Amino acid sequence: MAYLEFAECGGAAVATAAYEAPRPAARFSALEWWVIAAAQRDKLSSLDAPGPVARLLGALFPSNDNDSDRDADPRVEALRRMAVLAWHKSYVIPKWEIEGFRRAGFTLDHYELLQASIAAAKAKQRSARAARPRHAARRAWIPLEPSYGLS
Repeated sequence: MAYLEFAECGGAAVATAAYEAPRPAARFSALEWWVIAAAQRDKLSSLDAPGPVARLLGALFPSNDNDSDRDADPRVEALRRMAVLAWHKSYVIPKWEIEGFRRAGFTLDHYELLQASIAAAKAKQRSARAARPRHAARRAWIPLEPSYGLS
């Protein structure tokens, strides 16, 4: 059996360069970053379809508000769904949600960027919360002394 050494003629560098093709960096637009930030205040229940009572109330009292998620751009809605899940569940996201995110035109690099930015924001919130004094939100305790007329 013959063995050829491709490293001598520079074959290893060509093979490595072909294998590791550079990928464009994942980026979000300003609107997409706004959607990610706004998703922090959304509840997990906003991802569910409206129940029978909500549909009945919607039929009885139609609203002129333009906040229906089903009328939104599918790409933005997929990003909102993924951001809500990331804010609430961190990295524990169902496979079908990630696949829906990719079908909307996002890549796994976008997913990693989303998760990393939300994890960094959560860490910053935790450190700010830890830096506040615990008693700052409570009312100061006033000790009662006998000079106040109580004995």
